[in-house]
Amino acid sequence: MVKREFEDSVEELDERIVGIARTSKVVKGGRRFSFRALVVVGDNKGSVGVGIGKAREVPEAIRKASEHARRNMHRIPLIGTTIPHEITERQSGAKVFLKPASPGTGVIAGGGVRAIVEAAGIRDILTKSQGSSNILNVVKATMKALDNLQDPVTVARYRGLPVSQVRPFWYRPTAEI
Repeated sequence: MVKREFEDSVEELDERIVGIARTSKVVKGGRRFSFRALVVVGDNKGSVGVGIGKAREVPEAIRKASEHARRNMHRIPLIGTTIPHEITERQSGAKVFLKPASPGTGVIAGGGVRAIVEAAGIRDILTKSQGSSNILNVVKATMKALDNLQDPVTVARYRGLPVSQVRPFWYRPTAEI
């Protein structure tokens, strides 16, 4: 019975193929080709995972990457449809900047960053990717940034402030602004 419940929850996940790369190994008889797939999986409610799969055939690489992403899902703190605060992270030469946006802004992001934030359920965000455009490093930097986001309740408790003062101004009551 538990297995059926798990299978039902798996069907609700949003799966996006971010990139497929052909790699080669030089052997005595010539080149041997294989494929690497990068897949993002999310539930559109604040959980997202990234997986890498390698195989001799593309469908097998995608399947492996999808399984890896499902096993490595992370919970992301959200405020409404955006993230709680600005954050910048680096992975090798790639640098990713994420900034919360007011409702109605939409997702302003490119490539791998867009796939991750949409799969996570973030609907309003401003992003900038700088430095290396290597898709693996951009995706890893984005995941690192989302992992390092702090929940507004935790930040408010740490600073000794009410939660309403820690949130972005568009989520505060109008009397406080």
